[in-house]
Amino acid sequence: MPGTSDSLHGSAPDKCPVALLLVDVINPLDFPEADQLLRHAAPAAKKLAELKERAHGAGVPVIYANDNFGRWRSDLSAVVERCRKWDCKGRELVELLHPSEDDYFVLKPKHSAFFSTTLDTLLGYLGTETLVIGGFAADICVLFTANDAYMRDLRVVVPSDGVASNKAEDRDAALALVRRVLKGDTPGTADIDFRARVSG
Repeated sequence: MPGTSDSLHGSAPDKCPVALLLVDVINPLDFPEADQLLRHAAPAAKKLAELKERAHGAGVPVIYANDNFGRWRSDLSAVVERCRKWDCKGRELVELLHPSEDDYFVLKPKHSAFFSTTLDTLLGYLGTETLVIGGFAADICVLFTANDAYMRDLRVVVPSDGVASNKAEDRDAALALVRRVLKGDTPGTADIDFRARVSG
């Protein structure tokens, strides 16, 4: 009987107690409330881009969890390419947050990044204990994902300025639930010290 592999057959070489998960940041924004969300998502995307750069600098793996937006033949490159078109409302977001070569990607069919995806397996191989979750929308996909992370005994961190909803009050309500129900932290992106979290 073959022994267990700790490397996902070479495709997940990172080992780190912390991971950064970006939820639905590659987004065409082709729904009725898109302008409303974009007003809040654009500044959050800038904060997440800085956070992602610091994660890479600290050796923290970055994972994208994205809807396929009804296109079940899509992979990450197809979703990115679609969002880079000149007439796509989500173009500003993808230009700030396009995936790097070393980033991971899971395609999610529903709200939570854990539901029917490989995220659980990936985090297990990475040795993740703390999951930093940013993205859109805070009160829907980010909150569902944070809830599932909490149920898996992961420490949850949701940067308050690295998530967005259609309305600021919806984002704030979601962050309050993360703190109260999921026992998570909601610091600003500038206060997330990846190096300290990795060594601590």
